Amino acid sequence: MLRTSFLKALFIGAAITACAGAASAQGIKRTPLQDIKYPAGHRIVTVVAELGPNQLAGRHTHPGVDTGYVLDGDATLIVEGQPDQTLKPGDSYAVPAGIPHDVKTGDKGLKIMAVYVVEDGKPVATPAPK
Repeated sequence: MLRTSFLKALFIGAAITACAGAASAQGIKRTPLQDIKYPAGHRIVTVVAELGPNQLAGRHTHPGVDTGYVLDGDATLIVEGQPDQTLKPGDSYAVPAGIPHDVKTGDKGLKIMAVYVVEDGKPVATPAPK
């Protein structure tokens, strides 16, 4: 049951990201790790995401905090209202709920473990206008 719910959420997130930038979404690989119903009214979704070299993930928002850890590669995290953040292996990041952001990978691509806190009934990600 949890796996089915998680896969459904992952599919919705992938479809939304594809809408944000179809060309860039084609190179994103997501591996689901966990989908935990906690705290009440929320889910904690954990995935490993891999993006190819020199790619944009697509500008988007999350209904809750988006936090993660860089496993491999490099990228620039572009968060509205904040200076760009260079990411390399061993770095962590956090994006507040509802803040538009994007990720631009470098020559090596990027592999991260991402954790999303999602309110029940809301998608993991939503495209954000430029």
